[in-house]
Amino acid sequence: MAENHPTRSRGLALAVLCAASLMVVLDSSIVAVALPAIQAGLGFTPAGLSWVFTAYLVAFGGLLLISGRLGDLAGRRRVFLGGLGLFTLASLFAGLASDAGVLVAARFVQGVGGALASAVVLGMIVTMFPEPRARAKAIGVYSFTQAAGASIGLIAGGALTQALNWHWTFYVNLPIGVVALLLAVRVVDADRGTGLRAGLDVLGALLVTAAVMLGVYAISSAVWGVLVAAVVLLAAFVVRQAKARTPLLPLRLFRIRAVAGANLVMVLMVAGLLGFQFVTALYLQQVLGLDALRTGVAFLPVPLVIAVASLGLAGKVTARFGPRAVLLTGLGLVIAGLLLLTRVSDSYFTGILPPLLLMGLGAGVAIPALMGLAMADVPAADAGVASGLINTTQQVGAAVGTAVLAAVAASRTASLGPVDHREALAAGFRLAYGVSAGFLIAAVTLGAVVLARRPRKISATAPEPEVCVAGQA
Repeated sequence: MAENHPTRSRGLALAVLCAASLMVVLDSSIVAVALPAIQAGLGFTPAGLSWVFTAYLVAFGGLLLISGRLGDLAGRRRVFLGGLGLFTLASLFAGLASDAGVLVAARFVQGVGGALASAVVLGMIVTMFPEPRARAKAIGVYSFTQAAGASIGLIAGGALTQALNWHWTFYVNLPIGVVALLLAVRVVDADRGTGLRAGLDVLGALLVTAAVMLGVYAISSAVWGVLVAAVVLLAAFVVRQAKARTPLLPLRLFRIRAVAGANLVMVLMVAGLLGFQFVTALYLQQVLGLDALRTGVAFLPVPLVIAVASLGLAGKVTARFGPRAVLLTGLGLVIAGLLLLTRVSDSYFTGILPPLLLMGLGAGVAIPALMGLAMADVPAADAGVASGLINTTQQVGAAVGTAVLAAVAASRTASLGPVDHREALAAGFRLAYGVSAGFLIAAVTLGAVVLARRPRKISATAPEPEVCVAGQA
């Protein structure tokens, strides 16, 4: 198939990889609007209910980096298929759960499978599409799944919970996962990794996995003593990587300006964007009084605009003006939208929808540009770990943004005690939008200073693995 229809075959392989990636991204948000129904059905305590979310984030964020490196060593297709199968199976057990403990355990395993599957996808895409214009277009498709996935998850979660029940927020993964597995086996050709005999830094893997898991847990749960332990473990990991013969995360990657800069910008950008979605979901329900389904529908314009921008516009403007200029311009549009939201009114159509459209356009062009910068100069032998790294920084940014903005909004609301509760909530959310804009302003500043105007090409410092992908002989 690859020899007769290389473009068609590569396109189908890209569709399969992005569909699987979208499913994993959806799962981080699809249960958000179903949480009240899950609590009522399984008898979760208010504190215990947060683990439906946290168990997934801890496993997913903690294992992305090692999953990416495992793909470099054992073969990215093999790791992708194993992770996708595990994620699909865990979704079945989550849907069948009749006990709170079973659901939390299933969510943790979902996070493991999601990390294995998604960590290697970007590395597979950049290897599959070596031509700059085709790569930019492919990254635009992938970026759509990352940027719009959370919004689509809110829509799907509201619709499934209201029309059926919360179990279907997990069952919906089964047909998607099975079809993606069957197609991936057929259209995504195997690659040959550098080999496990090259060595996997087990100690480094344990250190970084524990550090990221503890860090995500600490930030999500506001347990700051645990965060100190996470920082100590992360420092130990860096020391280990400097001394290890075969490091899990080669520190030479951070000497590549685009890699270091793009990952720092990603943390700040996602902190603002994902935190904004969390705050807006609460604003729509607690201030405007929308139910779960209408809250999901209210987000619908965001993925639609992101689709137009990332699939139809991002590749063209990036090729014309360069990824740095497109990134900074896109982030500027997002900042403008967030600043408009700091003066949000009680009207969805005049107060919320225009900023949402502006932010969707900005994110739709900025995220593909940033993904391209993060991978442009990476040697092929390190594509998996670089892909895992950019996914890890996304998760850290999401955890930081959600925790900070939730705390800011709650603190502002509490400080206005005598004021009408609805007005106090709105004031808290408006302040959170301002802080979210601050994250994005920091991202623009850092990107303007650190990222080069044009990414440079470097020679691989390690021998490239022989790779056979769909559409290449």
